[in-house]
Amino acid sequence: MAIITVSRLFGSGGSEVAASVARELGWSLLDNGVVDQVAARLGITPAQVAAREERVPSLVERLTDALTMSSQEWLTPMTAARRPPTDEQLIEVTRKVVEEAVVAGPLVIVGRGAQAMLAERTDAIHVFCYAPREALIARTMERDHLGAEEAARTVDDTNARREAWVRRYWDRNWKASENYHISLNTGWLGIGGAADIIVFAARARFGL
Repeated sequence: MAIITVSRLFGSGGSEVAASVARELGWSLLDNGVVDQVAARLGITPAQVAAREERVPSLVERLTDALTMSSQEWLTPMTAARRPPTDEQLIEVTRKVVEEAVVAGPLVIVGRGAQAMLAERTDAIHVFCYAPREALIARTMERDHLGAEEAARTVDDTNARREAWVRRYWDRNWKASENYHISLNTGWLGIGGAADIIVFAARARFGL
């Protein structure tokens, strides 16, 4: 099987790069569709999944999850039914969605810890898209129609959450170069240039 995972700083355009790569190679793309699939399997809304993804839980949430996992006796049936899934359950269902997509055929996966989930596979190329902070802010301002201060706050907060999420649940340094085969500065290369490099690497690696 052939797989490309794309991890990305918020504002780097990594999702656009991944979509371009998938189109060029004719592969399937697994991006925000993961949210819908995970939500359906857990019986919650896509908005609830999106709100939980890449967010480190508070101390109260962690203690509650630990109690829930160790014993259900303190919960009434009605309370248990209303209780949202734990982050561990969210990750496990996400893992299953990713694994099923991998089996289905050549695939480009965006985020969702896929690089860590599939780190041991020899048939995967792991890519990290980054850019200087100014470029991340500028892209976010343009794409999301935000002012400079709000865009900067969104970029910094989102990337901090992603980094903490990977550290907590995968015990990895999210930005560390040794976790990736290719790191691309989209602020310099642009979306098209970054996609071209990944496509070239995929064709060379997989004999396409």
